[in-house]
Amino acid sequence: MEIVTIDQEIKGRFRNDYHRAIINMTYTLNQVKYQFLQHLKKHGLTEPQYNVLRVLRGFRSEGAVSIGFLKERMLDKNSDMSRIVDKLLEKELVSRKKHEADRRQKDIEITQKGIDLIASMSDSESKADTLLDNLAPEEIQQFNYLLDKIRVNKT
Repeated sequence: MEIVTIDQEIKGRFRNDYHRAIINMTYTLNQVKYQFLQHLKKHGLTEPQYNVLRVLRGFRSEGAVSIGFLKERMLDKNSDMSRIVDKLLEKELVSRKKHEADRRQKDIEITQKGIDLIASMSDSESKADTLLDNLAPEEIQQFNYLLDKIRVNKT
């Protein structure tokens, strides 16, 4: 397999290897994300909506969860959770009810229609897994380690 460098791909110049890595990471993420979003679009979902359904499916055994619980688990911490939940309610993929102990809080639960939709998306989830399948298992482990290490250096 011939590897095309980021320099060749965007015909760019970089200040140094750190700059190259940032541009490379951003460009690559955008490509992978675009491919995944095409799969979500086939099912009428946005990435944040899919993320909420995925979280609700994973915590289904615990029953309904709060908006705050969902927000903590979002990939994009700036997501407008109320708007996302409203859209999922319109599609009847989630239900919302008042919290028994705190009337100001709302509990969200995935509906059977939401569960069925996520189940029907196994092809999209499988496709997502293949977006990085040109990396060997040990390369994926190293890649995950490096990404985790980058996040430690928050400034």
